[in-house]
Amino acid sequence: MIAACPPRSIATERAVGSLLVFSDDWGRHPSSCQHLVRNLLDRYPVLWVNTIGTRAPRFDLQTMKRVTEKLRQWGSAKLSNSSHQKQRDGAESRVQIHDNLQVVNPKMWPWFGSGRDRKLNRWLLSKQLTSLISQLPQPVVGLTTLPITADLPDALPVDRWVYYCVDDFSQWPGLDGDTLRTMDRAMIQRADSLVAVSDTLQKMISVEGRSSSLLTHGVDVDFWRVNEIVCRTGFSARPDTNCLGQDGLRSPSYINTNGPTVVFWGVIDRRMETASLVQLSKDLTNGTIVLIGPQQDPDPAILALPNVKTLPAQPITALPAIANQASVLVMPYADLPVTRAMQPLKLKEYLATGKPVVVNRLPSTDAWSDCLDVAETPEQFSRLVRERLSSGIPASQASARNRLQQETWNSKAAQLELVLKGDKS
Repeated sequence: MIAACPPRSIATERAVGSLLVFSDDWGRHPSSCQHLVRNLLDRYPVLWVNTIGTRAPRFDLQTMKRVTEKLRQWGSAKLSNSSHQKQRDGAESRVQIHDNLQVVNPKMWPWFGSGRDRKLNRWLLSKQLTSLISQLPQPVVGLTTLPITADLPDALPVDRWVYYCVDDFSQWPGLDGDTLRTMDRAMIQRADSLVAVSDTLQKMISVEGRSSSLLTHGVDVDFWRVNEIVCRTGFSARPDTNCLGQDGLRSPSYINTNGPTVVFWGVIDRRMETASLVQLSKDLTNGTIVLIGPQQDPDPAILALPNVKTLPAQPITALPAIANQASVLVMPYADLPVTRAMQPLKLKEYLATGKPVVVNRLPSTDAWSDCLDVAETPEQFSRLVRERLSSGIPASQASARNRLQQETWNSKAAQLELVLKGDKS
């Protein structure tokens, strides 16, 4: 029987000496947790633990690439940016990217389906991390975005735990839903405080008898604003300018298509609504639908559409230039339990670019419905995209997006800091 941490009757601020963070691999892709922690690094030392993630190994190309990546992390030494000296410890090698940030890659068993699997991972992580945690400024607050950490709260020398719920992983395509639901419930009960990115996730937490703080995603408006982008890493902000890269050459075009382009970036998987893309493909007599990102078992019918082009995942530094080359940005997600729970990072990023945005309606889009076009059916999705290809963004939508200035990652990090200090349960 798992003992729940009782809600505090009176919220009192507590000290935070340092942070222990379990999340996606640092630098692999710009997750919300990374954005938040970046804005806390000047105040707190952070030990960031790269995990194996939530996807159990399968015999496919995607898994083999991920296995290779992890084996390389575990088997190679990292260099410290400050000292350039190789370091090795029980959690394999460490790298210091910021004076207050250390990233570790502990060896883990890639399964969690049985009690034996979970005990093995608990032992592995405890053995590799305990000494590192003891060296951190005390008290240490654990911050996790992953349910697979459910067995760690009483195994590591951490003062208190905050569970930052970013998704309903039990509903994600291709994951072991039953195992992740079990571990998610356990982590909800064991955490001292909970943070959720959506109302749907808050309701899921309340079913477990716990309360949570709502923390929606932020955005770096200056980074994404198309008309004010300064050339970064050699990429031109506007194709009609003479902005030159470091090599003196005009920056490249990523999309390389004729006619208008309808662009999506993100994971290309079964969360995407096939009917919306099929209808748009049929109606789009002049133009190309460009899907950018890793493919995780998407519907083959989408990839077979004659005017759909796919590109691999691109670095975040390239996305503003890609947005500038796009005519319309789209979020064609299906209405599913997993999409109703999520808060897509790309939603506010899209809005910050100044480009027309068309989405299928989800709870996460409701608050921003005056800033974009919301479709209820595949036919409406297609019609709205084609209208924006013709007319561009309405002045009313452009004006409504001014409130993005209040959605900075720095302000979101300040809200999270209150939870880390115990100000909110």
